[in-house]
Amino acid sequence: MVLINESYPKEFILVGFADYPWLEFPLFVIVFIIYSMGMIGNIAIILVSKLDPRLQSPMYFFLTNLSFLDICLTTSIVPQMLFNLGSSKKTISYVGCAVQVYFFSTVGATERLLLALMSFDRYVAICRPLHYTLIMNQRICILLVSIVWMSGITYGAFEISLTLRLPLCGINKLDHIFCEIPVLIKTACGEKEANELSLSVVCIFIVAIPLCLILASYASIGRAILKIKSSEGRKKAFGTCSSHLIVVLLFYGPVISMYLQPPSSISRDQPKFMAFFYTVVIPTLNPFIYTLRNKDAKGALSKLVRSIFTSK
Repeated sequence: MVLINESYPKEFILVGFADYPWLEFPLFVIVFIIYSMGMIGNIAIILVSKLDPRLQSPMYFFLTNLSFLDICLTTSIVPQMLFNLGSSKKTISYVGCAVQVYFFSTVGATERLLLALMSFDRYVAICRPLHYTLIMNQRICILLVSIVWMSGITYGAFEISLTLRLPLCGINKLDHIFCEIPVLIKTACGEKEANELSLSVVCIFIVAIPLCLILASYASIGRAILKIKSSEGRKKAFGTCSSHLIVVLLFYGPVISMYLQPPSSISRDQPKFMAFFYTVVIPTLNPFIYTLRNKDAKGALSKLVRSIFTSK
């Protein structure tokens, strides 16, 4: 551990993959390409959802928010990651670290709640189709998304306030690729049991409740699909929620697999690669999953691209 005089250091050293210098340049290239693709994909989703009249529906309103969240998440982490991978100076300021923790916590919590809200939207569309426009009207959708955002912002503020109280005793070396709460807790010294307990309870709450809502929604959706007599009807019903289901599996799968593993079987670098996956790869995959599996979205995207090249 690197010790300095102040209790709270001016900057942190992010070890990342410094033990594997041969890996840093390939990772730099991969991260840059993936980040660029993710930004283009998410911005395209937002544009076509706003500009195309066929996509003025609750599902695309929620998808626009999901794309914006993915942009916020990657932009708060990836530029600093690229700087560290391409430089021998692998540091981040204390303020920058706090900002990363806040954005990561806020966006993570908001995205979990938004995925639960999107599963409820799919439940209403399949299980209550005649009442869909009444239940998921524009006013209700804006209200629900506002609640989701406010909950995420509140959660992020609560987590960052608890984390920044932890005594660091001058330790400024973090064995990770970006600033994350579990890493800061592990680095902290002194009495931290109360903080760990509070953070664990809140984390379980913000993870378990959205996941239970998603599972309950898809259990009802599954029963409704099985009651449909025609195979074409079942295929169409499943197609309306398949993209969201894939995104949910990608979002929750890595996290659940980490928790199910015995701590002794988790290697030192496994959390780094896992963090790389859910902060860089998943936000890039989301827009492609939704567009490639949806005819309306593909048509709107093709129309947007054609209009851009035509205007040029």
